[in-house]
Amino acid sequence: MEAVPVRARAYVACVLVAALLCLLPLPGVRTPWWAVALLAALYAGCERVARSRFVGISHPAGTFYPVLLAGAFLLPAPAAALVAVPGALLSHVEQRPAALRRVWRAAQLVLGVWAAARVHRELGGRDAVAAGDVPYALGPAGAAVLAFCLVLALLHGGILAVAERVPVRRAWRGLVSRSLAPIAVHGLAGLMMAVLWRSPYGPVAALLVLLPMCVSWWAFAQYHRERAAHQATIRALVQAVDIKDGYTRGHSERVGHASMMIARELGMDDERVEVLRFAGILHDVGKLGVPTRLLRKDGPLTPEERRVIELHPEYGHEMVRGIGFLGEARAAVLHHHERLDGTGYPYGLMGSQIPESARVVAVADAFDAMTSTRSYSRARPVAVALAELKRCSGSQFDPVMVTALVEAVGRAGWRPAVTADDIGPPRVPPPGAPASSRPGAHR
Repeated sequence: MEAVPVRARAYVACVLVAALLCLLPLPGVRTPWWAVALLAALYAGCERVARSRFVGISHPAGTFYPVLLAGAFLLPAPAAALVAVPGALLSHVEQRPAALRRVWRAAQLVLGVWAAARVHRELGGRDAVAAGDVPYALGPAGAAVLAFCLVLALLHGGILAVAERVPVRRAWRGLVSRSLAPIAVHGLAGLMMAVLWRSPYGPVAALLVLLPMCVSWWAFAQYHRERAAHQATIRALVQAVDIKDGYTRGHSERVGHASMMIARELGMDDERVEVLRFAGILHDVGKLGVPTRLLRKDGPLTPEERRVIELHPEYGHEMVRGIGFLGEARAAVLHHHERLDGTGYPYGLMGSQIPESARVVAVADAFDAMTSTRSYSRARPVAVALAELKRCSGSQFDPVMVTALVEAVGRAGWRPAVTADDIGPPRVPPPGAPASSRPGAHR
């Protein structure tokens, strides 16, 4: 995202000004600068290593937050906030513009740490840490962690609403609930660091607290690599389908995008939205088991040929059932051709018997099929396709999913694509050809 909207730059500028105001009292604050320098160097070095391309940790709740929170428990608020600045400004950034993203990260963390330090001090947490009274220190530390989490969530939701125009009612949804538990664990580690720091054993003992955290981050990095490998496998499978069935090239990616639009409109959390995107992308992977001549046949299919094509959901399910992180996406691959009235395939499920993920993908699949030009049908206008989905809701499609797609497309729009190799007029199939005018009748 090189072209950052003006409103987003203005938002970042406002957050930066607020962060500078938090740091402004530093010259008049009695500060142990050696402790600030040590914690800042530790945070910057650990973040640099963790986010490098050799390690590649990308934890949703941050990486070395215990260092920042230990600073909030040990230092005055402006000094604690300063600890985050070098690490944020020197961190590895893949997306552009890198400078703006680094400034945003630094300002966000400054405000979060400053708020945590102020709350901790106001509740008497500094005295409890200095005395080593861990039970009493838990309350102020917990409140400080909550303040840190709330500030980060507030700022993150704001940038989503301003920069990406995410609806306000969705911008902050789930941000606190998803990040509070892992940040609380980081806060507990930070509290242990602070107590040991103030103990006779000193800063060296405090640094030992990071060792088990580093082990957990390393394990997360391994999971991240495994997930990346699975995603690469998914991309390879989809590319193989696109090559085999040239007339539907790009169809899988668009169905994944439409599925994601429906899921977001329904208010699903980000993790489930991602799973449904995978479901849409992989829904036709079973076509790899269908003879190419049937997929590219211009004329009508015989009953035997149609039965062969209708096996592709089961083929696809067999291919993906061993990929654990797909979760309910595997059910969508198997059941996306079921109908609410029970006349679909492969098992003729009815109504709520059909998994929700499959009902989402069924609507997304039919919508893209109707708005794309194939060898046997011309693309319909988006409005006509949506009207057809409404007409068939209740019998073929889940009305809830259809309504969600209609609302999502009405707000964000849809860019239909021509997917046939030949962009010219579609070949008209002879009498008896598959009724492509019906949603979901595509191959």
